[in-house]
Amino acid sequence: MRIVERSHQTAIAVLRIGVGIIFLWAGLEKVFAPEPWSAAGFLQFATGGSLGWPFVSGEIAEGTIFNPTHGIWTGLATNEGAMSIINFLVPYGQVAIGVGLILGVLTRFSAAMGTLMMLFFFLAAWDFEFGIVNQHLTYALVTAFLGFIGAGNYLGLDRSLGESVAPAVRRWLLSGSPDVAVDDPRLEPMPA
Repeated sequence: MRIVERSHQTAIAVLRIGVGIIFLWAGLEKVFAPEPWSAAGFLQFATGGSLGWPFVSGEIAEGTIFNPTHGIWTGLATNEGAMSIINFLVPYGQVAIGVGLILGVLTRFSAAMGTLMMLFFFLAAWDFEFGIVNQHLTYALVTAFLGFIGAGNYLGLDRSLGESVAPAVRRWLLSGSPDVAVDDPRLEPMPA
């Protein structure tokens, strides 16, 4: 897919950079936290989930578990080996995803990893008190869109790197083909 109008290309780049800043900030908060960050507390105590109307009405008993995947997350929280991997992957993964999106480099890979991370967060939180759409699902959809659209081709490094890598790498890890069709007069090539 090619975005043909310069203003739309700029809008895609701004969206990519904005989402990248969100990921980078979330990761840096964890990396530079005053005390070592751990996902164990969230996994153990915040994965019970919630449901709202029409599924639940009236008073809800404290400690009610709505999340059918709750056992997976609490099991991970008590597994030291898994926690050491999770406690590394989440903050440094968020930093890497953020940098990749901000610079527009390895955009499809960064977007795929960001989408996967947000889907895991979506399942772990299981927060449907206000409907099915929450911030995790929204980030997952927007990040997937950025990868699909090849957002690194618009004011990103993927465009200039694309010509020097194999087509399969360009298609799956970068932002797809950086070439612009010359037969359409509306297409304006992006500067390298």
